[in-house]
Parts: sequence; C-alpha cells; structure tokens
Amino acid sequence: MKNFVQKGDTLTLTAPGALSSGDVVIVGGFIGVANHDAESGADVETDVRGVFTLPKAAIAISQGDQLYWSTSNGNVNKTASGNTAIGKATTDADGGAATVTVRLDG
Repeated sequence: MKNFVQKGDTLTLTAPGALSSGDVVIVGGFIGVANHDAESGADVETDVRGVFTLPKAAIAISQGDQLYWSTSNGNVNKTASGNTAIGKATTDADGGAATVTVRLDG
C-alpha cells in the first residue's frame, strides 16, 4: 500500500504545556498519554490507544463505564458535561481508590 503512513496507536503531537511521561495530553480532537517528558511546544510521542492506569475522581467506577477527562481536576470521572471523552474502564474501582485502569478510545 503506497499511502500507508503508520498504525496510528502513537502519534507525534505538539505539547500544549510542559508534560511529564504518563500525563494525559489533549490536542484538538486527540486525547492520549505522553510517552516522555516534553516542554510546551515540543513534539511529544503520545499513545492514543492502549490501556493505562489514570487518576480518578472520588467516585465508584464499574468495568465498562464510559469515562471522561476533567482538565480542571486532572482526573477521570463519569461526567460528560465540560469534560473530554477518554475511554472505558477496564476494571472496577471503588470511591476510595486513587486510580482506575482505562482503555483509551483512540
């Protein structure tokens, strides 16, 4: 195939701010997880597919729940309004858990 570029699981995006490896990255319609540290405006390899452990709000989450990223709180929750869809929970997490495992929507 002459027009194939890449699989698309990892994209090179422009860091919207200073990032650390593992940070959630939102650029336009893309949302993913930074593969490495990057300064604002630098290229950052970002996984837009895969399963990641991410910080969560103090709520109970069930396997399969649709999750959203809250930029203001820096965590995932189940509230669509004002947040960005990030993926689905692959595990249950009670309200006291600090993290949940998320499959990115890509």
